[in-house]
Amino acid sequence: MPFSWLLRPLRHRKRSRLLAEPFPDAWLPVLNGLPFYRALDERAQQRIRDDLRVLIAEKNWEGCGGLVLTDEMKVTIAAQASLLIMNIDHEFYHNVQSILVYPSAYRTAPRTDASGVVMRGQANLGEAWQSGPVVLSWDAALGGAIDPDDGHNLVLHEFAHKLDMKTGAADGTPVLRDREQLTAWVDTMTAEFGALRDAAKRGRATVLDHYGATNPAEFFAVATECFFEKGPKLRSRHPSLYAVLRDYYQQDPAAARDGA
Repeated sequence: MPFSWLLRPLRHRKRSRLLAEPFPDAWLPVLNGLPFYRALDERAQQRIRDDLRVLIAEKNWEGCGGLVLTDEMKVTIAAQASLLIMNIDHEFYHNVQSILVYPSAYRTAPRTDASGVVMRGQANLGEAWQSGPVVLSWDAALGGAIDPDDGHNLVLHEFAHKLDMKTGAADGTPVLRDREQLTAWVDTMTAEFGALRDAAKRGRATVLDHYGATNPAEFFAVATECFFEKGPKLRSRHPSLYAVLRDYYQQDPAAARDGA
């Protein structure tokens, strides 16, 4: 956007005014109903409360498929998205302008194949567009929030894609700190992605969902879900993968559970 730098001071002032206001009382029971939020220390909870307020205020939220969006839905979704960025440099997902929410699984738009045949859209729970919105189904977004141990979290998955896309391509490598971190990331992710593809071909069970074997972008998103929801198992079975994710997110969910 031309002259976007001129908007930064104004945006900062608006955020400061927003965060100076009392946190909405009606939102606290929603947050306290989320197990992952209750497990955080007070500093982390405060960061989640601050960041979710900015995400709710600055993003264009739309209910689709007849869904009437409520504050409870926005808080539940924004809190999960805030978990990913809690300890990393960020600009509140600047590459997300809109968050579209369906009541449940929805069908993607029809497409035309190379021969001109129109293919019916497929059922989907969520998606993240390179230069577009994050799309979520509410029932899956809520289910991921209230079950923090099953390894599946739609919101974490789709917003991990948006972190990945900040480099300009969805290739499984988000913006990293320096060349040393990049080298460790590429070496580890390449090896772990190959191992998951092999496990998927052989039908061998793994702590990582086999959907992560689709491509490197899906591997990063699936690994992110597992990191936050099955931290101790991921650390035990895939210590190198756990280590690079811990270094990137600047969080240690397995250690937090050790001390619980």
